[in-house]
Order: sequence, then structure tokens, then C-alpha cells
Amino acid sequence: MYIYDQYDQKLVDERVEQYRDQTKRYLDGQISDEEFLPLRLQNGLYVQRLAPMLRIAVPYGLMSSRQVRKIADISRTYDKGYVHFTTRQNIQLNWPVLEEVPDILAELASVEMHAIQTSGNCIRNTTTDQFAGVASDEIEDPRPWCEIIRQWSTLHPEFAFLPRKFKIAVCGSEEDRAAFLLHDIGLQLVKNDSGETGFHVFVGGGLGRTPVIASSVREFLPKEHLLTYLDAILRVYNRYGNRDNKYKARIKILVRAWTPEVFAERVEAEWEHLKNGPATLNGNEIERVKGFFTAPDYQTLDDASAEAQLQTLASENKAFSRWLDRNIRAQKQAGYSSVTLSLKPAGVAPGDVTDRQLDIIADLADRFSFGEIRTTHNQNIVLADVLKSELFELWQQAKSAGLATPNIGTINDMICCPGGDYCSLANAKSIPVAEAIQRKFDDLDYVYDLGDLELNISGCMNACGHHHIGHIGILGVDKKGEEWYQIQLGGSANKDAALAKVLGRSLSRDAVVDSIEKLLDVYVENRLDQESFLNTYQRIGIEKFKERVYAPAS
Repeated sequence: MYIYDQYDQKLVDERVEQYRDQTKRYLDGQISDEEFLPLRLQNGLYVQRLAPMLRIAVPYGLMSSRQVRKIADISRTYDKGYVHFTTRQNIQLNWPVLEEVPDILAELASVEMHAIQTSGNCIRNTTTDQFAGVASDEIEDPRPWCEIIRQWSTLHPEFAFLPRKFKIAVCGSEEDRAAFLLHDIGLQLVKNDSGETGFHVFVGGGLGRTPVIASSVREFLPKEHLLTYLDAILRVYNRYGNRDNKYKARIKILVRAWTPEVFAERVEAEWEHLKNGPATLNGNEIERVKGFFTAPDYQTLDDASAEAQLQTLASENKAFSRWLDRNIRAQKQAGYSSVTLSLKPAGVAPGDVTDRQLDIIADLADRFSFGEIRTTHNQNIVLADVLKSELFELWQQAKSAGLATPNIGTINDMICCPGGDYCSLANAKSIPVAEAIQRKFDDLDYVYDLGDLELNISGCMNACGHHHIGHIGILGVDKKGEEWYQIQLGGSANKDAALAKVLGRSLSRDAVVDSIEKLLDVYVENRLDQESFLNTYQRIGIEKFKERVYAPAS
């Protein structure tokens, strides 16, 4: 993983001291609330419903065990002993004291971490596939490109105050595990007819009040031109983005208003002034960054033998077998697997993890996965490089820590925002809905029979819970001061990205779980052999589901 150089460390250290002075002056009354707002946002600090919230950057979801232990210590010292993993692969502290935030930032800086540009109208964290670098279907590891983008975008003076927040995702494979089509800019590594690697560039995706799937603006961008082309896109957006109405300020609105073709023309025209300029990447710089993402010290193993031993253990232990089926993914190195540690046990807010669990995760990473941890946009944790021969031992230790729930990819592996329990923007609570669904569908045989099913919950139209792209999406809405919930069907975040359709009128919280059960009944009754929920929905349409949920009570 990337290691700070002297310039990175100096930048972060100086930013901590700058913000410490700004906070002191604010508390002394020398800076107004209005003046302090952009300063705290660019240092990751929101003011939520009940307390401040600090969002800590986890660039492209990659952390070391040392960093995880520091987060655990910070949560004990400055918060309530737990943290929340977000759909941006970042970490949130929900209860920091405003006066102590500079001390938290100093603690983060001591382990090469920060909270810069995790909030506010700026270029946010760049995300990627949680299996980057170990996936067998990769054209190229996207993590070095994420790091190059991170360095380019951090404190970029031209883009510090964009019309709205701006998100970038990079995908290194044909299969989309980064949801890049739902980002302001999505970059997919591809090869041209000459076998050269470059980027297919997509612009104008995003969720929120106006969900949009990104449009292709350039099918092949030579990789040395990545930063100059990004500069061109951001300049066009920064110049023409609507600042009169914040809901119409996102680049997706501009792309739709102009059409993707016109937008692409404007970008190409702007790029003519930047192409081959100082920001053009040379081979030495690309290789320098790639040098931080080398393969760990793998053992040379016979995969067939390792797999046979694993299957013997699985045949003797049903619980372990279930965990293997759901939480383990094959990777390209023989004799190794990637493991997803579930942060979705019943009764726990999805994505929440305690300080004790963080310490255990760090220990597991050191013992089993070269000291590296990955966060996912599905709000789980990945250990990417685990020996197949050690999976049983890992499972036992993870299970005792509440981190081995065998539910990855199931209805209970839901994405869920903090909702009205925490967020001042939310119209309704989301965590109690998630908990009710988890408790309702606690029969693993039934859950596994349903197969892969993505259920996403957002407490408001800002869609932090990605309800628009869930196979089943739940949106909290306000009706005359009361909490209601709208159900949507048919969304997808994969390469064939689709936006969910509204099922019908909103429902009371008490009716949500029963309605989900009715939707699942329709699926089970109508599915073909091995057909997924999404494929069944796409084949039969929404009406049968709608009829069942809104049928008059007999």
C-alpha cells in the first residue's frame, strides 16, 4: 500500500495545525458560524442531529493494521467506542467533541491518515473494487491509478469549492465491483485494438434526488493523459455547473442538459489547451506509484491440494461450509482466498464495528493477511490474501468476535445509512428498519434459498444508502411530520447498471417488513430454476409485486 513521503506528511501535519488554529479562533468568537462552515467541512466535520460527525478518509478502501488500531484507540478515547464504515469506503465517528477534533486529526496524521476533503463541495475520496490487485479478471490493478488521482485531487486549488461534491471511481475489470457508473466520473481500465491499456471514461452518474447512470464521453483515453483529461472535465463543470440551485448543481444535471455528446465536445475542446502539458504522466511516475502496490510474499502452493483439504473440513462442519459459500472469494494466487468479514450481524447497525472488534480485525490482518485491511462500499471488511489452509482457524477467531456472519450477498447483507437516528438531513430512521428485516429473515436455509439479493435503505433522498440501485430499495420519506417508507424494485450497481422503480404509495414502518416478505413470496412463486430475484423481476415486471403488496386485506 502507499506510504507517505515527506511532502505528504508535511502537508497533513500543517493542515492539522491550521485547523487547530481555526477551531480555537472559532471557539473564541473570532470566526463566525458561516465562516467556519467550509473550514470544518473540508476537514471532515459535519454537525449532525445530536452531535458533530467526523468522516475519516480511507483512500480507495485500503488500511494497514497499524491504522486500524489507531482508529480503535481514537474511538475509545474521543468517541463512544465504535465507528461506522460508509458506502464511500470511509470511516465515521458519530460523537466527537468539536474542541477535540484537532487532537483527533493529529492522532490520524501520526499513522498517515486524515479527514481532508471528506465533506464539502470538493473532490471526495476516490474508490475502487475491494478485490483490486487480487481479482483474476483484472486488466490491471486500479489502486495505483486511485493513488495518482488522490494526489492530484488533494487540495487542488482550482477545485476546492466546486458547485457540489464530486466522486470518482476506478474499475480494473469487466465486472463492475466499484459501481463506477453511479459516480460523477467513472473510469474503467480497458485495452484498445493495439493491446494498449487506457481508460473508458464515463461522466454524470450519481444518486440522490436525481439518480442518473453515467454516460460514456470517451471510449479510450491513453493513461498518460489521465490527469489532464480529468482537469478538462472538472474545469468544464466548475465553469458551467449551476450554483443557483444546489439540487441542480451536480455534473449529472449539466451532462443531461447539454447531452453527453455536447458535454464530451466541450471537454475535448478544453483538453486541447491541457493535452501534453505539465500534468501529463510519464512512465517513471506511473511506475513509481505502481511500486507501492506490489504483491505480498506469497507462498508457492498446490491449489488443488489446498482446496481438497478445505472441502474436507467443510463437509465436517455445516456452519463453516456456509461461511465458505458466502464470505469467501477465489483470487488469482494459488492456495489463497479473499475473505469478507461481515459487519451485518442481527441487532447491529450495518457497517458499525466496536473498538474491540477493530483491534481484533487488526490482529487477524497481521496473522492471516499480511497486515492489510480493505473496506468495501457494501460496508464490510475484506482480508484479501488468506491461505486456504488457514481459513478454518480464521473463521473460528472471527466467529468468536461476531465478524463471521455467513450472509454476504444475501438479503441481510444490506446497505444502510445512519438515517434519522443520527443525520439531520434524514426524513426517517433507517437502522430500526434494517434490524427488523434482519430479525424477520433469520432462517439461513430460507435466506440461502433466496440467493443473491441486494437490499439497500436510505433515510432520505440524498441516497447515502444507495436505495436507487438495490434489487429492493427502501427510502424514508416524510408525511406531515411522520416517518413513512417508499419501496423500489429492480436497481443494480453492476456493469448493466439500472435504477429501481417505485413500487407504489409509501408504507408505515410497521408495514415494511411484511411487504418485503410479500415481495419475496412473489419471487419464489415465479422464479425459474436458479433464477435470481433481479432476473425474475426483469422478466415478469413490477405489476405482480405491486398487486401482492397493495392487495386489499381479506
